[in-house]
Amino acid sequence: MKYLNNTASLTQALTRSFRAGFVVSVVCAVAGCASDMDELQQKVVQIKANAGEKIQPLPPLQPYESFKYDAMSERSPFVPSSSAKSNLAGAVKPSANRPREFLEQFSLDTFQMVGTLEVENRRYGLLQGKDGLVHRVQVGNHIGQADGRVAAITNTRVSVIELVPDGLGGYIERPAALTLKE
Repeated sequence: MKYLNNTASLTQALTRSFRAGFVVSVVCAVAGCASDMDELQQKVVQIKANAGEKIQPLPPLQPYESFKYDAMSERSPFVPSSSAKSNLAGAVKPSANRPREFLEQFSLDTFQMVGTLEVENRRYGLLQGKDGLVHRVQVGNHIGQADGRVAAITNTRVSVIELVPDGLGGYIERPAALTLKE
């Protein structure tokens, strides 16, 4: 029983000391913040004392000027002209009846020129694909997905002419080349 009384009084003493310590800590914290607040208030007063610059007034608004479109009798810029339509009839276009060659299933940029070969006065370009296989092409062969046709072969270059859409329903010829990497 004596042990329980000692434990209870010890618990009460500890509780009182914790309370006292807590109160002392709070008082110290508030006292420490008070000095920081004084500095802050002084800084605010100093900033307010400095006169700020005058703000420039906004520029006057310009009145809206309406525009009347009077070119209704002119050709629409979004419709091809009659001369462009007539050019489409005789323009270049891919042949739908031509049988596709093996190298037309690959994009032109997947090939790299690795050399040339000349057999019986015929020059061939040697092109390596992404798969590592080397393919032989000659002038007139078709290559690439844009209906490219091999136009010329030199020791360092295979020239190709591709047919690409021009955006007006027709096609244009675009030169491309594969060069030998040293």
